[in-house]
Amino acid sequence: MSISTRDPKQRAILEAAWGGFATYGYRKTSMDDIAKRAGMSRPAVYLHFRNKEAILKAMIDAHYADTTGRVRDALVADGELGERLQAAFCAQGGEVMEAMLSTPHGMEVLEASVSTAGDHIEAGEAAMRKIYEQWLVEAEAASQVHLPGEAADIARTFCSAMKGVKHTAADYVAYRAGVCQLAQLFSAALRPG
Repeated sequence: MSISTRDPKQRAILEAAWGGFATYGYRKTSMDDIAKRAGMSRPAVYLHFRNKEAILKAMIDAHYADTTGRVRDALVADGELGERLQAAFCAQGGEVMEAMLSTPHGMEVLEASVSTAGDHIEAGEAAMRKIYEQWLVEAEAASQVHLPGEAADIARTFCSAMKGVKHTAADYVAYRAGVCQLAQLFSAALRPG
């Protein structure tokens, strides 16, 4: 999983942490493991992050910072409504969910994220809902969609449905199929008269 951040040392630490978490699990990965994977000393890692929880929170923040931009780009791209929604939903969870569902300890990392960094996840989800809400308002104004309710409520439903697919998918293939199905259902419901 690639992680976007401007500081190359922080990026190396976050990518090393993900490698350790995916291989050994969140609980079993130590700061020493992360430092070795990043090619740094343990004190050097501590210059950037206070502890493993801070690293996990930074990973989540980096994910949402990157993902909200990719979702926005997918929604305003050329193409049919269903294609754009599918691209946005894939951007919202694609690479991360593939990594979570394809590694031995990916779901443990997901569970640790919820228990350790729930406030960071909620902030990221709020930003994601705002992206969808703004797009829905603009698309309705341009007669590209018909909203069967408030834009904020529909945006919340998008994100809730994506969480449902994430938490019930047995593997990445099932996750992708669920995302495609959601895009089809939502585009049919939003298609103008």
